[in-house]
Amino acid sequence: MFHHLSVHHPRPGKREELIASMHRYGAAIAAAPGLVAVHTLEDAAQGVLVGLAIWESEEAFAASVHLARAAVADDPFEEWEAEPVTGYRLADV
Repeated sequence: MFHHLSVHHPRPGKREELIASMHRYGAAIAAAPGLVAVHTLEDAAQGVLVGLAIWESEEAFAASVHLARAAVADDPFEEWEAEPVTGYRLADV
């Protein structure tokens, strides 16, 4: 299994726009071969949003992630994000 995890820090008043973007990202890969699940999650106490995509393999991720990135390519993340996104590409060990 391969997990792609992204931690987002929305600016005040931009949470809903960022969530909508994360949902578009997930919808763009919903039918991708090898995708097991995709989630938009929130830790309200920490003020962060987390995107989590679970794939059968890193190769499946690499073959389809361009679809998700294209779906949000024009989104103004610099207006929505208070900090740079922290991304993780996680494999089972």
